[in-house]
Amino acid sequence: QEQLVESGGGSVQAGGSLRLSCTASTSITSEYSMAWVRQPPGKEREVVGIIFHDGRDTYYADSVKGRFTLSQDPAKTNLWLQMNSLKIEDTAMYYCAANYLGGKWPPGAGDFYYWGQGTQVSVSH
Repeated sequence: QEQLVESGGGSVQAGGSLRLSCTASTSITSEYSMAWVRQPPGKEREVVGIIFHDGRDTYYADSVKGRFTLSQDPAKTNLWLQMNSLKIEDTAMYYCAANYLGGKWPPGAGDFYYWGQGTQVSVSH
């Protein structure tokens, strides 16, 4: 059973930066894609960004393009999300997720099977 553990959340002022980390308990299989998914207060989970199983292709939600960047180590045991120019609306619980993804585009939160416990990001004025 894959275990994902997130860290790096916190409180920051608008315009600031945070870097989230996700560590997998075992090396993610080459078929798994990994993602950051967030859940704002009172809203449903939404995919922020995905790095696909090839380790090269990425997907970002329109709301974070140009501000957030995904990266992963070659062993696929660590996934990072660099968040710059943070906005109030980025406030959410951020989850690391992983799974084999099929042909559905764009992938949604329901397409992921493995989840971490989440790390809170709060952005204030």
